[in-house]
Amino acid sequence: MAKTVARPGLIIAALASAGISSAFTQTMVTPLVALLPGIFKTTSDNTTWIFTATLLAAAVAVPISGRLGDLFGKRRMILLLALPLALGAIVCAIAPNVQIMILGRALQGLGSGMVPLGIALLRDVVPKERLSSAIATVSATLGAGAAIGLPISAAVIEFSSWRILFWAAAIVSGLIALTIWKIVPAVPAGASGQRFDGVGAAGLALGLVALILGISKGSAWGWSSPLTITMLAAAVVVFGLWGWWELRTTDPLIDLRTTARPRVLLTNIASIFVGFGMYASSLVFPQVLQLSSATGYGLGQSILAAGLWMAPAGLMMLVLSPVGGRMSDKRGPKFTFLLGVVILAAGYGVALLAMSHAWGILLAGLVVNSGVAFAYGAMPAIIMSAVPRSETASANGFNTLMRSLGTTTGSAIVGIVLAQMTIQLGGVAVPSEAGFHTVLTIGAGVAVVAAVIVAFIPALKTEPAPATSARDDAVATTADLEHAASADDAPGGHELVGAGERD
Repeated sequence: MAKTVARPGLIIAALASAGISSAFTQTMVTPLVALLPGIFKTTSDNTTWIFTATLLAAAVAVPISGRLGDLFGKRRMILLLALPLALGAIVCAIAPNVQIMILGRALQGLGSGMVPLGIALLRDVVPKERLSSAIATVSATLGAGAAIGLPISAAVIEFSSWRILFWAAAIVSGLIALTIWKIVPAVPAGASGQRFDGVGAAGLALGLVALILGISKGSAWGWSSPLTITMLAAAVVVFGLWGWWELRTTDPLIDLRTTARPRVLLTNIASIFVGFGMYASSLVFPQVLQLSSATGYGLGQSILAAGLWMAPAGLMMLVLSPVGGRMSDKRGPKFTFLLGVVILAAGYGVALLAMSHAWGILLAGLVVNSGVAFAYGAMPAIIMSAVPRSETASANGFNTLMRSLGTTTGSAIVGIVLAQMTIQLGGVAVPSEAGFHTVLTIGAGVAVVAAVIVAFIPALKTEPAPATSARDDAVATTADLEHAASADDAPGGHELVGAGERD
């Protein structure tokens, strides 16, 4: 059993800082989108790989680094992931051409695994009375880091060199790694002694690359093009073979039997819809803010101003995350999750009514991100209450992957809608007001679907592990966790707050 640490507040702050740094990395290049072809003297098609490379690297790294964290220690893996995060920033800062820039962004994408690892580590090092709030706070950094990153990046690009962004990111990554090394204690690996599933990791990586390329590049390649169809078909085949392997190997990368438990399965499915719902608004609001007022519905804001209008919504996630944690303690994380997706749907309703004013978008963003704060904080709590302690990090990594698939799918669908519903402005096609309204309506509908799924998540109950389970750990039910907390028989033996749900 892990000893109760004396500085839980500092530990939470250190892991939250890692989450903010990782999320900032994802959005820091957004203000550069229009400038990159000129910077590297190449086509816009080539520069889109700067974003795609980060997405692909993150999708592959998150579930694999989660399993490695279970095997070799979560703190150790967080520190290792800080290396490509910092190195990638340095590579981008000195990049002479688009190819080197793509390489640097791919390295930065590998650092995305820090967030689910940090959330899983909380179970081992934070006292049970602070666990739910800690989980919610670190989860909220995904939104807060993105919101903070946009105006900071826009300001740096407007008043200085864009390369300074990456030098700063490298320095911050190094400082955060040093902070975690000094403050966060090392705890025994939950799955120590098990082997790493290299075949499963390779299969998952190939399947994810094919799927994400097919979805993210479908619009550019053409949805009926042979390349898009080949990618999507390959993903289906590879995932089928991967699932067959995972069910038969002794120590799978992801235990599909655990993942198939209704409590875990429904949470992961709902996570896809929540990821979609969160990302759709982040694609619509900045565009409406920046579109010329000559359209009749655009607000004519600069990139910097648009980022400042959006920033409070991201910060709202940090403000409300502890509230969501306390709510999970009292009512259970399922209640918090359900409330979050209902608020998310309401936020889209606000946007549909008030999008004609900057303050309306600000208000809608605050409501949307309030819902996301509750939902994102509750998802890991539900997952960790229903999986073996030896799978905490890999299960959180898989849940994070589901959210990412939701955002990728959301981006593709929003792109299709806005590309089809346009008006001409100065000879250039721009998204129409009806197109934005359609996307917001879809976002509201997706949030409602998520609410229905969450409503069917079963309450936690004592459930014996299947005899054919590939893991030798029993599922961490309420009784198991209480026993671990009192018997000193498991690493990090803190009972998960909110595990005994009242739902």
